[in-house]
Amino acid sequence: MCSTASRNAPTRESRAEREARGLPYIGGTTVASTPYTVTNGIVLRETVTKESDKILTLLTRDLGRVSVIARGARRKNSKFAACAQSLAYGEWTLYRRGEWYYANDAETLELFTGLRQDLEAMALGFYMAELTESVTTEDTASDDILRHLLNGLYALSALHKPPRLVKAAFELRLLCLAGYEPLADTCAYCGREEPEDPMLDVVQGVLHCRRCGRGERALSMPLCRDSLAALRHILYGDPKRLYSFTLEGKAMDRLAGAAEAFVAAQLERGFRTLDFYKSVQTPTK
Repeated sequence: MCSTASRNAPTRESRAEREARGLPYIGGTTVASTPYTVTNGIVLRETVTKESDKILTLLTRDLGRVSVIARGARRKNSKFAACAQSLAYGEWTLYRRGEWYYANDAETLELFTGLRQDLEAMALGFYMAELTESVTTEDTASDDILRHLLNGLYALSALHKPPRLVKAAFELRLLCLAGYEPLADTCAYCGREEPEDPMLDVVQGVLHCRRCGRGERALSMPLCRDSLAALRHILYGDPKRLYSFTLEGKAMDRLAGAAEAFVAAQLERGFRTLDFYKSVQTPTK
């Protein structure tokens, strides 16, 4: 663990022990009169500040998204040198002073080294992090979203899943977790379970036949039988098997187009990291 011994090193206490002392339970740790929170989190973004510090945007299991000041993190011999990188996952010991969290200690749990050896995969990882940041809020627990991001990065880094497949599945499932789930079980207008020439209305978030809903639908993206099956797998399947499908050619093109358009329509914003990812993306055949 990246830590140094000191008289103020945090000691773990159970909830019962803290309550018996009349103290609130805060992440299971305390130091004398200074409350510490120990939580796992991933660095979504890092910002250089002052001469050697960083401000980190962490997505944590217990606190949701938080901004953390890591003093001296830019120094080569800093205990935060590894874990204060973008997309590094670690166990963080934090304390709060005013509106800011400060890092007291950290242990690196996963660096996703497979990403750092592949520019396209790394660029996609940065986009996934920025997209995740856009749908999370500060001080709100985000365990499902954190798990989803970690699984997506693992699929790229260790499983070497195709980036376009990971991107589309990640985008759609993330928006479901954030409350933007599209309805893809039947045509929203005629009720057919297998819509004729299926399309996804990315503004209203509904599935429909090409000829249904004219005059009522907004912006629709074409699908096909295979891309619709993949869409339903992503939305309604077991999250543990999210990336366990294959899709190629035009079917992959249609799923990717629908997923990206759905993100843009629902969140109504662009992403700088998406532009960078596209600039280094391997051309499709």
